[in-house]
Amino acid sequence: MPPIQNDWLKPLEPEFHKDYYKSLFQKVTQEYKTHLIFPPADDIFNAFHLTPLKDVKVVILGQDPYHNDGQAHGLCFSVKPEVDIPPSLVNIYQELHDDLGCYIPDNGYLVKWAKQGVLMLNTVLTVRAHAANSHRGIGWEQFTDAAIRILDEQDRPIVFILWGRPAQMKKAMLHNPKHLILEAPHPSPLSAYRGFFGSKPFSKTNQFLVEHGLEPIDWQIENKNS
Repeated sequence: MPPIQNDWLKPLEPEFHKDYYKSLFQKVTQEYKTHLIFPPADDIFNAFHLTPLKDVKVVILGQDPYHNDGQAHGLCFSVKPEVDIPPSLVNIYQELHDDLGCYIPDNGYLVKWAKQGVLMLNTVLTVRAHAANSHRGIGWEQFTDAAIRILDEQDRPIVFILWGRPAQMKKAMLHNPKHLILEAPHPSPLSAYRGFFGSKPFSKTNQFLVEHGLEPIDWQIENKNS
């Protein structure tokens, strides 16, 4: 696990000294030695590396990393450029098309969003291959809850996009009246038709950012060859 080195380090540093984190670190290290774990160890903290705290304008909360080969690289819902677009992201792209008219790209690599201030954070940061939720309850939730509390304390407007019940349970941690909270069902094929489609999170986010004097997000992910 490469250390976090940008402006996330100072507020998160107390977590690294707590008993739960020491136990978590030992458990994750052992898991990488004995099982195939995703994402690659160097990618675990990519959400923090790619979106410094001072730049966060939007938070998208996911659950745990994709668990099939080569998909996860440390950003929720995102996959590496050469990997097939997963079903939930297919639905996210469909809503983005319906909401803002963005064309549907040929890849699921969402680093462009992260670099514009969209923190794409899973509540659990590792997973065993082909075993969804296999690292739930080993300590990651305490760590990412600490990150959510740090975000809530920022004295500036931030949009929190909470898709699905696990993400929506974090709403109780958000108390800052400067923030906007957008909730909808999860974009997975099981629940997207229960209110995710038509929820317009992307236009609502940009409207809020512009109203507060912030640059809107360019949500268009380009095709690989463009």
